[in-house]
Amino acid sequence: MKISVTVNGKLVEREVEPRTLLVHFLRDHLDLTGTNIGCDTSQCGACTVHLDGMAVKSCVVLAVQADSAEITTIEGLASNGKLHPMQQAFWDNHGLQCGYCTPGMIMAATKLVENNPNITEEEIRHGLEGNLCRCTGYKNIVRSVIAAAAVGGGD
Repeated sequence: MKISVTVNGKLVEREVEPRTLLVHFLRDHLDLTGTNIGCDTSQCGACTVHLDGMAVKSCVVLAVQADSAEITTIEGLASNGKLHPMQQAFWDNHGLQCGYCTPGMIMAATKLVENNPNITEEEIRHGLEGNLCRCTGYKNIVRSVIAAAAVGGGD
């Protein structure tokens, strides 16, 4: 099937098998490897991207379902060589360990802050429940999201 999507602001048209998952389309067809594959079962959130303005786990969305959609990946958050405020906050506040979950965590967090600029620690912890980090106790991740929210770190 031929699909047409806008990824990180660029129109892309590709032929894909109907069973191709969005995460594999992004990584294998477009070489956008910042979107990680963690579990293929929607449990970990490492593959979170923005699809038509919503944070979604791309391991449970077929590429053909994204036809005509607008997708933003972790690579699309930065602009003009400058990190997005959420990316900068994760850097500044050590909101990562091994970094594997970080792209999905940042993508989910930007939508949390966009939808609630005055987000509380409890709301952050609840909002990120679907994104797992196997390295930390989440303290610095939450601190990062709070810091990004303070400077307008939603999309």
